[in-house]
Amino acid sequence: MVKHRGFPGRLPGTDFQFTVRRANPKGATPLTARTRYPDRRPADRRADEAFLLALCHQFGEEPFERGNLDAGRLSWLFGREVVPAERSFDDSSYEALLRVDYAVARANFPDLFLD
Repeated sequence: MVKHRGFPGRLPGTDFQFTVRRANPKGATPLTARTRYPDRRPADRRADEAFLLALCHQFGEEPFERGNLDAGRLSWLFGREVVPAERSFDDSSYEALLRVDYAVARANFPDLFLD
């Protein structure tokens, strides 16, 4: 499992985890697209924004390996802002390649991309 050095481990001042410390011996947790309902707590929305911003700063538009990124946090963005970067995508692999879909990210989180 690749550990992404320099990537924040969690949202400061909260318990929202962005990375995991070690690989699960039973295998990686599968990524599933979670529905973001409009009545989600503001703290959850801030965690999504901070995680997406960290992904954009760390990887840009380049494909990146899932590695030690938290499956739960990725699942809130998966299928929309974060998409598979390869055809033979294995959603339960630490080596799976992902990428940020900037067009969707700009549409869903316009405040993050104000230049």
